[in-house]
Amino acid sequence: MTMDFSGRLPHAFTTPGSSSFVEFLASHAPDLLPSARAAAAGSAPAAGHGAAGAQLAPHATTIVALTFGDPGSPGAGVVMAGDRRATMGSMIANREIEKVFPADEFSAVGIAGTAGIAVELVRLFQLELEHYEKIEGALLSLDGKANRLSTMIRANLGLAMQGLAVVPLFAGYDLDRGLGRIFSYDVTGGRYEERDHHSVGSGSVFARGSLKKRWHPGLDPADAVHVAVEALYDAADDDSATGGPDAVRQIWPVVVTVTAEGYRRVPDDELAAVAARIVAERTEAADGNRAARVRIARPTAGLAPEPPGLPADQPDPTDRNEGGDAR
Repeated sequence: MTMDFSGRLPHAFTTPGSSSFVEFLASHAPDLLPSARAAAAGSAPAAGHGAAGAQLAPHATTIVALTFGDPGSPGAGVVMAGDRRATMGSMIANREIEKVFPADEFSAVGIAGTAGIAVELVRLFQLELEHYEKIEGALLSLDGKANRLSTMIRANLGLAMQGLAVVPLFAGYDLDRGLGRIFSYDVTGGRYEERDHHSVGSGSVFARGSLKKRWHPGLDPADAVHVAVEALYDAADDDSATGGPDAVRQIWPVVVTVTAEGYRRVPDDELAAVAARIVAERTEAADGNRAARVRIARPTAGLAPEPPGLPADQPDPTDRNEGGDAR
């Protein structure tokens, strides 16, 4: 964008245009867009170098989201949760990264993929929604927000082809329908609405399995938070790139709820209580399984009773060693 040192705003700021902030940047300052990094980097790297270079950038995983409450009821909404670990190859790059952010008052976005580009994309998305609201004087619909995010992800395709992909998870409260909704994406910007629950990131396979078992219609917000944290716990149990609740360092997942009352981040003290309850339940289950294994290894039921013999303090004369002497 050409600088104007006369003290007046540049012509671009006073010309009527689109309500999209991203389109404004693309027209007047394209170098500020995250996708401009691909052009700045020059041509695409040679085969194999892109993947190797991508390993040097911190990556973020895992994000889960699930709906709760009955549609139209005051308690309906959506929960989104993300672990706090960022990895760089086989190393832990950061233990306290935040991966879930407010998109606006009634929606949330979680990031998975290259952390730096993902955070920049989220900030631009927040500006996009705020800019629309100021220009139009009204909130963008939830479908409109999902479509805007899809367009921004598509613009990042050049970096995704170099291994620097960003695959967010978007969820929010639909003011028109009175329910929580979840949207997933692919690296090309394809948008897919998910039913009931979803997860993205390297631990998503394990988190989805947990969500399928634990989610049920009509969850209240507290139970939904418990299910989300438990899904992250299951993902961390099998995926090294996902960090579970860390009671030693007091690091808890970022968990938010979005309802008709708006975006709310669950406080750490509530999450500490949820994590403690999950650990207690699993410890009790593990103790029961351990006791069952001991009973299987040393069966006693069904055996014939021991024959009567000498008192316990008397030696058995029939018990002899190889030399024939009584032991």
